[in-house]
Amino acid sequence: PSPSASASSASPSASASPSKSPSRKPTPKPSPTKSTRPPAPSTAAPSPKPPPPPAPAPAPPASEGGQVLQIVNTERAKEGCGPVTSNDLLATAAQRHSADMAAQDYFSHTSLDGRDPGDRITAAGYRWSTYGENIAKGQRTPADVMESWMNSPGHRANILNCSFKEMGIGKVDSGGGPVWTQKFGAR
Repeated sequence: PSPSASASSASPSASASPSKSPSRKPTPKPSPTKSTRPPAPSTAAPSPKPPPPPAPAPAPPASEGGQVLQIVNTERAKEGCGPVTSNDLLATAAQRHSADMAAQDYFSHTSLDGRDPGDRITAAGYRWSTYGENIAKGQRTPADVMESWMNSPGHRANILNCSFKEMGIGKVDSGGGPVWTQKFGAR
């Protein structure tokens, strides 16, 4: 199945089906080389080798939600919008909606029990003055889902809505591919 996406907000919305991103070729890794020169004979007594410096600790990979947040804020900055901050209540509502869509095999801003995005963020405890929701299915990475959303007028409008101050992201892997929900809000 091809990826799909949909946007909803407290104002008019739009839906879209994003195109698939082209696949990238893996970067070739250099193969090891061997030296054919013999080591020079040593005339001095061997001195103890200093211990190698400790390897730098690898940076922890950013969470997928953190990666989406970073891309959102980069896009907002290009348009002169302030950044959104991560909000746990919006993330809870987003995760629950992604899980519900995956478990019940539907793709909509309206739950099968009739709840809309505002109902879901209110149920999560977020007291909003305005909100927006983007959903998508099938995109494998944060970069892929953000590319899909930015190429769709309705999703792009939510992402670049300067009224939104907070965001939460939810993702659930399902048989049909990842199901993403992006919630925006302001109090």
